Amino acid sequence: MEIVSAFEISASGDDEKPGAYAIFPYDRDLVRRFRDRFPRARWRGGEERWFVPGTTAARRLAAWTAQELETLDRHADERGRDAFVFEPLESPYLTVADDLRVRTPYSRTIVEALRSIPWARWDPGERIWRVPFRSYEELKARWPEIEEAARRNEPEARRKRREAQKAEASDEANLIQTERRRRRYPVPSSDLPPLGCPVATANWGVVVFEAIDVAPLAAQPAVGLYPHVQGDVSRYVWAHWRMPTLQEIYRTRPPRKDEEPGGKSTSGWWWASREDLQERARKLREVERVQRSRQLARQTSPRI
Repeated sequence: MEIVSAFEISASGDDEKPGAYAIFPYDRDLVRRFRDRFPRARWRGGEERWFVPGTTAARRLAAWTAQELETLDRHADERGRDAFVFEPLESPYLTVADDLRVRTPYSRTIVEALRSIPWARWDPGERIWRVPFRSYEELKARWPEIEEAARRNEPEARRKRREAQKAEASDEANLIQTERRRRRYPVPSSDLPPLGCPVATANWGVVVFEAIDVAPLAAQPAVGLYPHVQGDVSRYVWAHWRMPTLQEIYRTRPPRKDEEPGGKSTSGWWWASREDLQERARKLREVERVQRSRQLARQTSPRI
């Protein structure tokens, strides 16, 4: 069986006389043209389809169907052109010729939108999307999305976004560095860390807390750097920290699995695990090596 658009053609069975069946949507003018072309055709109400007798019926029906589809497409294009004239789309991304031509910066959103429009196709030679007028209503419905994505992907718009992202990242990096120099960390007043021993934190790794403020936190931009601070910030206080020494790391016994407390995300600190302590020891050894190298370089450099 062959199906073309809304038309369906099928050959008759072996136990019937030669011929072919045709099914198409009811339209008075279409039925008239069909009867004029196939005067021997008969409607079979029980099967709800037309039967055209003859050994060449299928081939003749296919030719007539192709002609009708071409005519229908031409009429649809004319209706689409009339709709465009009545309510045109005006955009720098759209030009009008024998069809509608869309040229935009690349965007996956645009590609997906145009692929969803019937009959739209990509012209690799011209590097444009071509949309026949018969699909004008579908194009018009998707046009706000297409045009917005095109403007968003213009080179100048992309450059401004990159610059804004760089500036935002730079501002955040500066804020992080400033906050790190202050050597403070927000902790819940109901769950204070121990003083004088290495513990792990979400932001600064393994540190040693030396003092804890009494006054509650006030809302400020720096508080946003600490994901564990949730809800009312007045429930937290500042705890002041320093880096541990290698000897303190080596003397610290990591908790067993059954001793590890939960609630890392809510408290922001926890007893340092073996992996936490090893990572801090590695970084401290790197700092010591760099310091020794610099000291040796100063001692061996010639005096002027």
